[in-house]
Amino acid sequence: MSRMEQDQLIAAGRRVIGIEADAVATLQARINEDFACAAGHILACTGRVVVTGMGKSGHIGGKIAATLASTGTPAFFVHPGEASHGDLGMLTSEDVVIALSYSGETGEILTILPLIKRLGIPLIALTGGADSTLAQRADVYIDGSVKAEACPLHLAPTASTTAALVLGDALAVALLEAREFTTEDFARSHPGGTLGQRLLLTVGDLMHTGAEMPVVTLDASLRAALLEMTTKGLGMTGVVDPDGRLAGVFTDGDLRRALDEDININTAGIASHMTQNPVTASTDMMAAEAIRLLEEKRIGGGGLVIVDPDNRPVGALNMQDLLKANVI
Repeated sequence: MSRMEQDQLIAAGRRVIGIEADAVATLQARINEDFACAAGHILACTGRVVVTGMGKSGHIGGKIAATLASTGTPAFFVHPGEASHGDLGMLTSEDVVIALSYSGETGEILTILPLIKRLGIPLIALTGGADSTLAQRADVYIDGSVKAEACPLHLAPTASTTAALVLGDALAVALLEAREFTTEDFARSHPGGTLGQRLLLTVGDLMHTGAEMPVVTLDASLRAALLEMTTKGLGMTGVVDPDGRLAGVFTDGDLRRALDEDININTAGIASHMTQNPVTASTDMMAAEAIRLLEEKRIGGGGLVIVDPDNRPVGALNMQDLLKANVI
């Protein structure tokens, strides 16, 4: 490829981004009373938001429906061609419809308008033409027009689909804020993703318990503590007093410091070499908070002992456990 060809490709790419950026920049002024009215219909909806669109508008509509659904507004996408062949049966009188068509004259959408109106469903039109049939028959019209498509042939939907996508995002986020949708709510819609793991998992879900929990008594030797650490593989062990309460922890770092003193690990006691008043966690602490705690206290190489309200160890975990759970 010649340098001239490279320059032409770069120029074309930058031109497209410039045109689409300009299209998006004009949208802010269109977030007005009509936008608020559309949001109001959706907030008042006791059913679901049904999004429809043909072709590229359909692809954008599918994404808008998915974004709404994941941010607290029950929604799904219906293909307008399939709608007139039975799928319109998915609609109920409790729903709201968002129809996307840049021309506002898409035949498949116009075909189903009488049925939508017969159900008395609020219709929100996102189009590029205020005088179009779709806009005129809608309850609310959101202006998605652009000065020009990025396609030099003015054929392929480019800037117009970008504008529609941005308006859909604006609507979804406005609704999210109006519903006071929280990070925990969002996580419940995304339990399989990393975000869901970060927001939903607790320390209690991940900790090692029972025989897997490293723990020795206060009268144990360093050798016994080292054996416990090696066997359980968490890089630390809890140390409990005669009442079973946590008296301290013994970590790899404590072991290195003890060895620097040239002591006999067979006879040296754990009590004089453990870390007293260690950092602990409760079972209901969020896993993401445990990560912050480990990093803040700089104990990433060690771990956390999980204690109950009486300061008795009930489990333990380390950074590797959090990594395996995709929390990080």
